[in-house]
Amino acid sequence: MSEALVYWLQQVLNALQLGSIYALIALGYTLVYGILTMINFAHGDVFMVGAFFCFLSAVYLGLPFVPTLLLTILGTALLGVLIERLAYKPLRHAPRVSAVITALGVGLFLENFTLALAPYPKNVPALLDNVTWDLGGVSLSSLQVIIIFLSLGLMLVLDHVVHRTPVGMAMRAISWDRTFVPLMGVPVNTIISVTFAIGAGLAGAAGTMYALAYPVIDPYMGIMVGWKAFISAVVGGIGNIRGAMIGAFLLGGVEIMVTAFFPSTYRDFVAFTLLLLLILVRPYGILGQPRTQKV
Repeated sequence: MSEALVYWLQQVLNALQLGSIYALIALGYTLVYGILTMINFAHGDVFMVGAFFCFLSAVYLGLPFVPTLLLTILGTALLGVLIERLAYKPLRHAPRVSAVITALGVGLFLENFTLALAPYPKNVPALLDNVTWDLGGVSLSSLQVIIIFLSLGLMLVLDHVVHRTPVGMAMRAISWDRTFVPLMGVPVNTIISVTFAIGAGLAGAAGTMYALAYPVIDPYMGIMVGWKAFISAVVGGIGNIRGAMIGAFLLGGVEIMVTAFFPSTYRDFVAFTLLLLLILVRPYGILGQPRTQKV
């Protein structure tokens, strides 16, 4: 293969790895918005807590990769339910700005609570034997393969749950009309908690993969990554699961290609400019649709 083609294929692999992580986080934003029409701005910090759960499980419990991943998903899922029950549930009928301020406050609490426990960046130990293969000049690592395929597997499972199971049917029903659904016997509070648990669990999985791919973590790592995932959800059409996946891989590709051909300082500028331009051209995102107002 020519050097140019090898270089492009290498960047595509890097974009798939980054986009996979963004996608898992973006799904949490889009799930919560789809049900409550609310942006959970603390979601990026749940991702950060997932990375620290990974660190604690690996260092203090000495667990291998699979138990660490499962424990992190469970821990962040419980955290998501706790946040929903204590912080968001009492504000469902409050003005929307109250929920936004509360979400920002929850994020600040998680950051500073983690900072109090871990004031310095932490190095996450390798939980997997990372083998690198040379495929015609393209370097492919086993960690990249695990991140990409595990993320895609989780996304497919979520898509199946939302579109093929009773829980997913209840989620879509609540998204369509939250006031009428309880009359049909749907436990709205339980379904909302399940939604937060699923979104937070996916963020925990993303935190584990991010910690293994970029092993230095700190309490503020979720801020920018969370915003990038939010951009992914908006670009794809917030509230649309498949749109969030598309937006995440698109944003990951844009970031990697910008870094490959321009100074890395341009990366965030291009990412946020992409959001601005897309909103101007297509306000509802790639797969998003305007919500009908019921009167």
